[in-house]
Amino acid sequence: MSMELGSRERPTILVVDDTPDNLSLMSGLLRDAYKVKLAPSGERALQVVSGESKPDLILLDIMMPGMDGYEVLRRLQQDAAAASIPVIFLTAMTAAEDEKIGLDLGAVDYISKPINPAIVLARVHTQLQLKFARDVLQNHNEFLEREVAKRTREVVAIQDVTIRAITSLAETRDNETGNHIRRTQHYVRLLAEHLQAHPRFSAELSAENIESLFKSAPLHDIGKVGIPDRILLKPGRLDADEFEIMKTHTTLGRDAIVQAEQELGESITFLRYAKEIAYSHQEKWDGSGYPQGLVAEAIPLSARLMALADVYDALISQRVYKPAFSHDKALEIIREGRGNHFDPDIVDGFLQISDGFAQIARQYGDESIKP
Repeated sequence: MSMELGSRERPTILVVDDTPDNLSLMSGLLRDAYKVKLAPSGERALQVVSGESKPDLILLDIMMPGMDGYEVLRRLQQDAAAASIPVIFLTAMTAAEDEKIGLDLGAVDYISKPINPAIVLARVHTQLQLKFARDVLQNHNEFLEREVAKRTREVVAIQDVTIRAITSLAETRDNETGNHIRRTQHYVRLLAEHLQAHPRFSAELSAENIESLFKSAPLHDIGKVGIPDRILLKPGRLDADEFEIMKTHTTLGRDAIVQAEQELGESITFLRYAKEIAYSHQEKWDGSGYPQGLVAEAIPLSARLMALADVYDALISQRVYKPAFSHDKALEIIREGRGNHFDPDIVDGFLQISDGFAQIARQYGDESIKP
């Protein structure tokens, strides 16, 4: 893109001076190359600038009755829509201190009276070229920002669609899940947001990390894809050997995510949480869980949140080995698990917002649940 002034519509210059002869002189000098607007006072100049068609440059006299040029410039600088218009002072005041005041206020140049026409035209041209260059750069930056935002939205959408497709595929192999994945995803976010101000959890539960937890939660049971149908779909309780095989879904899920991340060649935040949740959501606070038997805070926070969300939903859902419990019964069982199955502070937080869990269960309910 050319930055020559001739490549676009003629720029508009606003001349502000309380002397009619000076306005006539400047208009005659500039009008062959530019559109010229005239203002005989600072107040009138501000009215012109406040209109829809703003000037590209302002030539501003300093010594005017009423509102002087300094005050006009102050007002312009306070207006976000006008602050970027370059201002050149026209003045008979030649003291260095006067120039410093104007430049400190935001003027781009000074032209002394009586004017030299060649100097005026040269400086006006230079400042307009600079403004045009800034405008081009600003427009380019705004375009790039829009493109980055658009591409970011596309990437996020692709992530979401991919996770949904994968988890939906996993759901088709497990006839007991129903909307379990969607419910647990929303339970985790609600619980994490509630615990955001807790001193034990605030450092990790930033808004960005909570969003990553929300994205990751649907992958908690992805490893069940690798469990044989005779076990995954068995219409009854599993025996000891079958349960040992079922327990491997945690490792299978974690390993699948690790492999995907390695193929990407970089670490991604939401995949970090996905690995933690898939591998450790069956761990228990007292160390009696699996697959590693982790104890207390050795269990990742993401997995501790998922553990409670997962158990709550299992309790209110019908299974081949149990009826659907009521919301109150689920609360009782989780309260009993405080300090052995679950992180005590997470249980306390859950009990404070348990009505929100019930609401999510109703919103994403199916025939298997009893919220």
